Amino acid sequence: MLFSIAILIICGFMLSGIMQKIRLPGLVGMLITGILLGPYALNLIDPKILNISAELRQIALIIILLRAGLALDINDLKKVGRPAILMCFIPATFEIIATTIFAPMFFPISRLEAAIMGTVLGAVSPAVIVPKMLKLMEEGYGKGKRIPQLIMAGAAVDDIYVIVLFTSFLGMYTTNDFSVSNLVQIPLAILVGIIIGIIAGIILVRLFKKIPMRDTIKVFIVLSIAFLFVSLENMVKEYIPMSGLLAVMALGCTILKKHEVPAKRLSGKLSKMWVPAELLLFVLVGATVDISYAAKAGLSVLALIFIALLIRMCGVFVCVIKTPLTIRERLFCSAAYLPKATVQAAIGSIPLTQGVSAGSIILTVAAIAILITAPLGGFIIDASYKGLLGSHAPFD
Repeated sequence: MLFSIAILIICGFMLSGIMQKIRLPGLVGMLITGILLGPYALNLIDPKILNISAELRQIALIIILLRAGLALDINDLKKVGRPAILMCFIPATFEIIATTIFAPMFFPISRLEAAIMGTVLGAVSPAVIVPKMLKLMEEGYGKGKRIPQLIMAGAAVDDIYVIVLFTSFLGMYTTNDFSVSNLVQIPLAILVGIIIGIIAGIILVRLFKKIPMRDTIKVFIVLSIAFLFVSLENMVKEYIPMSGLLAVMALGCTILKKHEVPAKRLSGKLSKMWVPAELLLFVLVGATVDISYAAKAGLSVLALIFIALLIRMCGVFVCVIKTPLTIRERLFCSAAYLPKATVQAAIGSIPLTQGVSAGSIILTVAAIAILITAPLGGFIIDASYKGLLGSHAPFD
């Protein structure tokens, strides 16, 4: 196992660095590392690591959501207004619907399996988008109309919305019960998750204010509470629907709202933990991709991904109707909302491990979507922002 960990880390960071040198996201190199070292290629990753990969990916997902919560200022949503709220769910909804309609035309899967695939594809990647939007804010591009804030705020909540739908659709599949009552439980799961996260956040803030402790200890306490949320969701799901992942993000948001300075320090600590977590996440996802299966499904996968992306872009245009954004700025928003990576890596293999018949094709589509959209979206943002964005009056 030690040999596998060593070669995984060395090769992962080397390929990541190479990708960054050629101005592509480093996570693409990590994904390629997993594909090359995995059981379907060189087979250099110890099976013991692969056996616990689902748990490791879930830990990485929790770290992602905690970081998002600790960085998501609700005031940003309020300042940008209606477009930011719409960006949280409309583009993803368009893509999920498109995948649900078109996926059964390309693959022998059911509508419910297609809906699960749609939720895997539907999330945008903060790991790609947030650093680039921060760069735009520093350089002043799109600042007048708060375009970077619009995209960042929408992307953070977009992931939560998609993950909640994913867990709901997957639950319907595993229980073989697709009904209106299950759909009604989705908003209840969202509400319960938010309430539990807020209550826990308030309690933790009071604890941190009364009992002096190092930031490192605070991070482990917050992480432990987040792990309990996800465990609690499985324990109470027969009695009351609850989104443990949404509770995780609500916990982070509450700590930021009630205790801003320490929250930023905790976010900094988590960002350091994210370095190894990101490596494990993308390498282990790459390791689960069957190259031969992906090659056979290649053209169909590409066609589905690009159809879904085009319809997603239409969803972005719907969000910015009746705003002062120009056509060029709306095109930029649509392109900036294309990259996929972290959520697809975190949940892409879950249907396969949960026994979904279409699990292999869902994982393949998720991996190829990362390989295509992460570098494509990043390249388009870098190449177009100077030409498409300017400084104008903010939203009314």
